[in-house]
Amino acid sequence: MIRFHPSSQQISEFVEGTLPPAVSLLVSAHSDMCPSCQKRIETETELLANSILEESEVEITQPQRMHDTMSFDSMLSLITQMPSSNEGDIMVAKAASRKSVAIELDGRKFELPRTLHRYTEKTGNWSSLVGKLWQAPVEVGNKGVANFIFMGQGGSVPEHTHRGNEYTLVIDGEFSDGLNNYDTGDFIYMDGNHTHTPRADKSEGCLVFSIVDQPLHFTSGLARLLNPFSHLFFK
Repeated sequence: MIRFHPSSQQISEFVEGTLPPAVSLLVSAHSDMCPSCQKRIETETELLANSILEESEVEITQPQRMHDTMSFDSMLSLITQMPSSNEGDIMVAKAASRKSVAIELDGRKFELPRTLHRYTEKTGNWSSLVGKLWQAPVEVGNKGVANFIFMGQGGSVPEHTHRGNEYTLVIDGEFSDGLNNYDTGDFIYMDGNHTHTPRADKSEGCLVFSIVDQPLHFTSGLARLLNPFSHLFFK
């Protein structure tokens, strides 16, 4: 069950197109997995469209009305003369929009939300890290440093905080971090005010997609020795 969602402000800014690129990408991918947020975005989009129409509405004179009516009638006539779409073509288009796209790790496939489909060809090879962790870098342009990260059963990212912002979407499975428990579809935001230790305990492990704008800062035990190299840990 999805428990963590983008804020109302983030949804509004997403619809307005003012959200930072990294956050916009994660909000879009989350909404692919979350019917509730899909509905929120549709509602916000409709409200924004209506607002723009109301603001741009002007007084139309009678001659203009007649001209517009004639233009509309002409356009309608052309449309009604066009051949109807082939039902088979429509079914093919719908099937394409529902096409499953997945990434693979050790023979196991993980289906991706629609927004991330275009990044499969921009995903690098998996590499094994410490603590039953695997990482595959994703080229997302100027949106930040992105990775698919898989935590196997018992796998854990050492305790850390953040020099910048971290946005994470749970693609498959569950994990906990000492702050909360997260499930498939959850949208998670962390910054320097949060210190956590992500860990997957279920047998199926957990796959997440994460974007950071600054290296992590490790805060516990020997992991602190990694801080001079943290820019390499999730590159």
